[in-house]
Order: sequence, then C-alpha cells, then structure tokens
Amino acid sequence: MKEYIKLLEEEEVLKRLSIIQLISYFGAWFSNIAIYTLLLGLNVSASIIAFVAMLNFLSGVIQAPLSGPIIDRMKPKKLMLILISIEIIATVSLVFVNDLADLKLLYLLIFFKMAAASFYFTTEMSLLPKILDGNKLRLANELHSIIWSLSYTLGMAVSGFVVYWLGVKIAFLLDGMMFMIAFGLLYVAEMKIEVLHIEENFIRMMKDTFVYLRKTPKAFHLMILHSFVGLTAFDALVALMVEQYYSSIVATALALGLLHSARAIGLVIGPIYIGKWINNKRLIYIFIAQGLAIWLWAYMMHNFYLSLFASVVVGFFTTTLWSYSYTLLQKNIEKKYYGRIVAYNDMLFLSSAAFTSYMIGFLATHSFSLESITVIMGSGFLIGALYYTYILKTQNIKEIA
Repeated sequence: MKEYIKLLEEEEVLKRLSIIQLISYFGAWFSNIAIYTLLLGLNVSASIIAFVAMLNFLSGVIQAPLSGPIIDRMKPKKLMLILISIEIIATVSLVFVNDLADLKLLYLLIFFKMAAASFYFTTEMSLLPKILDGNKLRLANELHSIIWSLSYTLGMAVSGFVVYWLGVKIAFLLDGMMFMIAFGLLYVAEMKIEVLHIEENFIRMMKDTFVYLRKTPKAFHLMILHSFVGLTAFDALVALMVEQYYSSIVATALALGLLHSARAIGLVIGPIYIGKWINNKRLIYIFIAQGLAIWLWAYMMHNFYLSLFASVVVGFFTTTLWSYSYTLLQKNIEKKYYGRIVAYNDMLFLSSAAFTSYMIGFLATHSFSLESITVIMGSGFLIGALYYTYILKTQNIKEIA
C-alpha cells in the first residue's frame, strides 16, 4: 500500500484522476443495483436481465472503433468532461422508468450511459502510459483497479441499503449527483498532456491501426488474452442467483449489494497481497487460480453465506489478472497507437463480457443450472492459461518492470 501512496504523492495528475475516478465510480454503482432491483420487481424474464447486463458492455463495443482516433486527436480533459456530461443526463433520466412499458427507454439510457463510461475509461487508460512508464505504470493500473473495486464495494453495499430504504429513484438521483461532483473536480483540475499532431483522417487512422496489428502480432495476442477477463461479467448471474436461491432469505436489493460487495472485497485485497509477486511467467498461475475460484463458487452457490465467502475468493485474483494483462499490452505497443489500440482492446474485452452476459441468459432459459453455467465460465480461464503459455513461447513479450 505504501507504494501506491508514494506514487500518488509523486504524480499530481494521477492523484487528481484517481480522486475523480473514486467519486464517479462510486456513484455509478448506485444505479446498477437500482436497475436490477427494478427489473426483478417487474418480474422480467431471465433473458431480459441478461440483455440488460449485455447492454452494459455492448454499448462500449459499438463506439470503440471511433473512440480510438478521437482519443489520439483530442485533448483528454475536454473529452472527459463531455463524457461525464452524457453520464449525468442518462443517469438522472432513469427516474422516468416506471413499468414494463418503459423498458425501451431503459435500454436506450443504459446504452448511452455505458457507452460514455466505456469511452471515459478508454480515454483514461490511454492517458496513463503517456505520463507513466515501467513499474509506475503497473502500479497505476493496479491502483486504478483497486479504486474501481473499492468504489464497487462501497457503492454496491451502500446502494443496497439506499434502495431498500429509499427506493430506486433516489439511487438514480444520488448517482447523478456523484457524476456532477466528478465533473466539477475535473473542470478545475490542471491537466497539461501533450496531444500528438496527427494529420490522417479517421478512416486512414483506423486502417493504419490494422496494419500495425498485422506487423505486431504480439499486440493482438495480448488483446485476446485480456478479453478472457470479460468472463467475470457476473451481473446477470448474480441477479439470477438472488431470484432463484436467496429471495426467501434476504431482500433483493440487500442480497445483490452483499454479493457484489463480497466479490469487491476480494478485488481490493488481491493486488495488495500478490501485486509484488506477479510477473510474466506467474500470470499463468493467476489464470488457473481464477478458474478454480469460480468452480468453488459454483459448488457453494446454494448456500447464501458460503456464496459470500466464495465471492471474495473469486474477486481475489481478478484485479491482478485484469491490471497485469492490461499493463502488458500498454508496455508492448508504440506510443503513437495508445488510444486506438486501447480502444480496440476494450472493444474485445467488452465483447467478451457482453457475450458472457448473453450466454448466461441463453443457457439459463435452456435448462442449464446456474451451477453448470458457472463451471463453464471457470473453465474459460483454464483455456486462457493455455493460450498465454502459447503466447510466451511464440512472442517476445517485454517484462513490465
């Protein structure tokens, strides 16, 4: 933890971005719990729950091809302010969703809200390698993941109680207020980041990116590797678990909040314990451990309290897996392509997460038990371990530190 504090003291821009990130991510999870509580209260089908979970990621997939060239050409602060503004409008507008007739409005608002959030995330992640390098970049990515996880933990936990006591509409309004605070902090922040002068038009820039990927196959392999983390898109699975197993034990909003919070505890503490231990070769073991942890979750799923424990174990490996695979990509690409490559990387990751969400709903409506679905998701990480072994043998991957 001392390393992260020292990094924030040395890097003023990173410190400001981290504070804004903490506030905006914290606000985001209010609406997440409220949306699923609203859907379960309307007695929608498993396929609709899975579709909503898929929308959280699909919006980012659709805008990704355009976001890369925009990021490489536009001042980051201006772009990030525009994106937060979109999140504010979409979030506050969720109060107008009241019944099944408003589902189309819900889909539209989630699409724009998450597209802006994904765009913002890609902008920030392409910004980090421009201001940091080596071990600092690795620590910054881990810190980013820890902040996300901490926001996730507190946001989910507090939101569960807020929704339970005050209702979903108050949660949506609080979410919007959080984004407004983040907007204000970013607006007054000093951020002097060099923007490369690029003369090519959007189409030329997109074509140039694909040419670069053909010439640099290790970048493409690392993008595919990072997309395996998309198999941890558990939102639809958790909602279905609450509906099927735990609704008679604890209120829906509280159950959702507690399960997500338990996993987020693992997300926060994982990199603290294994962040210094991880290196290129040891990443294989993290993939294997993640798969086994998800299998453990499947085994304990019937019992709510054991499921909480298993959720912590599942989260323990995810942050390191996400941050290290992301840093590997950043370390192994040229500066000129940061925005575009990171955008396409996020597109693959979000596609994986969207497909995972869709398959959870599809399998759940075709006689697959939630336990068997969870086992399938865990197996994906064992395949990821084999794929990464192939990458290490065939590609010249730079060490991070």
